[in-house]
Amino acid sequence: MGTVGMGTSGTATGAGPARWTPLGALRARLLAEINATVHGRDLHLERYDRPAGDPGLFGPDSVVWRVHGHPAGMLMGGFAALLLQSLHPLAMAAVDAHSDFRVDPTGRLNRTARFVTTTTLGSTTAAEQAIAAVRRIHPRITGTAPDGRPYRADDPELLTWVHTAEVVCLLTGYQVFAATPLSAAECDRYYAEAARVAERLGAREVPRSRAEVVAYLAGIRPELRVTPPALDVLRLLRGFGRSRRERAAVRVLTNASIGLLPPWARAELAVRRPRLVRAAWDRPLARTGGRIMVWACGPSQIRAAAYARATAAPQVG
Repeated sequence: MGTVGMGTSGTATGAGPARWTPLGALRARLLAEINATVHGRDLHLERYDRPAGDPGLFGPDSVVWRVHGHPAGMLMGGFAALLLQSLHPLAMAAVDAHSDFRVDPTGRLNRTARFVTTTTLGSTTAAEQAIAAVRRIHPRITGTAPDGRPYRADDPELLTWVHTAEVVCLLTGYQVFAATPLSAAECDRYYAEAARVAERLGAREVPRSRAEVVAYLAGIRPELRVTPPALDVLRLLRGFGRSRRERAAVRVLTNASIGLLPPWARAELAVRRPRLVRAAWDRPLARTGGRIMVWACGPSQIRAAAYARATAAPQVG
């Protein structure tokens, strides 16, 4: 997933303490809740602000920075990605047996958001360290699915599926919620850029254009089906939240994310939300929630640090 989180990491800064106001207090409270839910308590800016002149894996001119920098698209796209990924029985068997998503969903969200944020905006070293950490863990995740088939988290085919499901949903989220959607050529560029991370993780034959993605999804479609753990993911998303307000907000986001899924995926999950409800209720509510989140967070500290690093003159000596 993702996540989520490129635009949800800002804090207000200034020369001195700001005067307390009810609106300011509300903004600070929302910011603290968002950061704790998406990133954890520490933003780890040292991953993003150095060394000078390092563009990271992508750089400010990349389409990946643009897509992953849209808060609403990332949140709804990330939730949709979790649901789509869950429809692969082997991938879901690995998650079901080796993940703590049921008992610590916030921690799982933190780790996913941290990986996506670091590989997108982090320095080259920070991104490579994040990828290496995942590669060290994957060989330990092995087992047998309920249908008797063995699985390995480092299986190149599974890695390609998880990556493709993620980027399809993130891009769909951007295209739906961004004020200016990408052109066809920019969509192809996004897929080609994002493939770099998947290939570094060990994925093979990663789709690198819209046409390749369409062909890939058509080819893998017969392998996808709903399983009990996949339904658990849907129930978890619909009920996620540590407070009534957070649960209401996440329900809005989840409903909007369901609208980003292909029709066949919604059918597999037995989710039936009429098109009119998705268009006239779910998406407008999600857009409003996204605006509130952007207002609460202000400019992203992570993105600002990454941009300053990438555009600074390299230090000599």
